[in-house]
Amino acid sequence: MLKPTAPYTPDIHRYDSMTYNRCGDSGLKLPAVSLGFWHNFGDITPFEQMKSLVFTAFDNGITHFDLANNYGPEYGAAEKNCGLLLAKYFKHYRDELVISTKAGYDMWPGPYGDLGSRKYLLASLDQSLQRLGLDYVDIFYHHHPDPETPLEETMGALAQAVHSGKALYVGLSNYDGPTMEKAAAILAELHVPFIINQNKYNIFDRSIERNGLKDTAVKLHKGLIIFSPLEQGLLTNRYLNGIPADSRIAHDPRFLSDSSLTEKLHKQVVDLNNLAAERGQTLAEMSLAWLLHDGKVTSVLAGASKPQQILDNIGALKNTHFSDEELKIIDEIAAR
Repeated sequence: MLKPTAPYTPDIHRYDSMTYNRCGDSGLKLPAVSLGFWHNFGDITPFEQMKSLVFTAFDNGITHFDLANNYGPEYGAAEKNCGLLLAKYFKHYRDELVISTKAGYDMWPGPYGDLGSRKYLLASLDQSLQRLGLDYVDIFYHHHPDPETPLEETMGALAQAVHSGKALYVGLSNYDGPTMEKAAAILAELHVPFIINQNKYNIFDRSIERNGLKDTAVKLHKGLIIFSPLEQGLLTNRYLNGIPADSRIAHDPRFLSDSSLTEKLHKQVVDLNNLAAERGQTLAEMSLAWLLHDGKVTSVLAGASKPQQILDNIGALKNTHFSDEELKIIDEIAAR
C-alpha cells in the first residue's frame, strides 16, 4: 500500500524579499530569479532531490518554473516530473505559480516535427499539457525561428494556443531583433498577448547585444528572460580549481565538456572571481547581478542541482549596482 504524500506548507514569508519585475508593459510579473528545469529534472535525478529544489525555490519567492517538451533526459521527463511535483505538492498553489513551456528541437521522428509548423506547435503543446497534468500553461514559447515555415503560420499557431485557452501568454525564444519585431507585429494584429523573449545571455555571450534583440525588446516594451546566465556553471566557483566529480561537466557533459575549460577561459573565470570577491559577492552572484543591473532583463533562468545554489542565486539581488569602472573591467576580461 502506498504511503500518503506528506503535505507541503510553503514558507509564509516567501514573498517578503524576492524582487518581481513586470514583463514589458503586460500585467504579468516574474521573479527576478526563475527556476529552469533544463537540467536536474530528468530521470537521472532522484525525485527527492527535485522536490528539495522546488520547495526551496517556492519558499523563497521563486514563482516561475520554466520547461520545454524535450527537457530531460529522456525527452519529456522534466515535464512529467514537474507534473508529479505539481500534483503532489502544489495543488493549492497553482495560481501562485507561472508555468512556461516550449516546443523544442526533434521531439519526435518523421516529417512533422518542423519547429515552426502549426501542426508541430499545437501537437507539442497538447503533449506538454498532458505530461504536466495542466489545463493551460501561463507562457507558451516558440522555441526557435524556422526558415522553412512562414512566420505568419507560426504566429497563427501561437494565436490558436491562446484563443483555445491552453496558454495565457506567448513568448519567443532565440529570435534576433528584426525577426522578433516582424513577429510582434503579426501577433499584435492577431490580438495575442506576446510578452516576453527568452534568449541566452551572460558575461561571456553577448549575442543579443549584437543581433538587436535586447534593444528591440526594450523598444517594443517586451520582457526579456535569460537562459544560461552562468554559462553552464562556468561563471561560478565550480571550476576554479579543476573539474569536480559532481559537476555538470563530469555528470552530464551533453552541453558542457571538459574541453570547454581551456587555460584561457580558466584565467578569465579566475579574474572575474577576484572582482566578485572585491564586491563582496560570489562569481555566480556577480554574474546574475550583472544581467539585472540595467533594468532591461526581466528575469534570469538559473538551474540548480542543490538547494543552496538556489539560495546563492537569490543572493545576487542584494547588490545589482555596478560602478562604471567595474563594468569596464568585466567587459575587458570577457573580450580577451
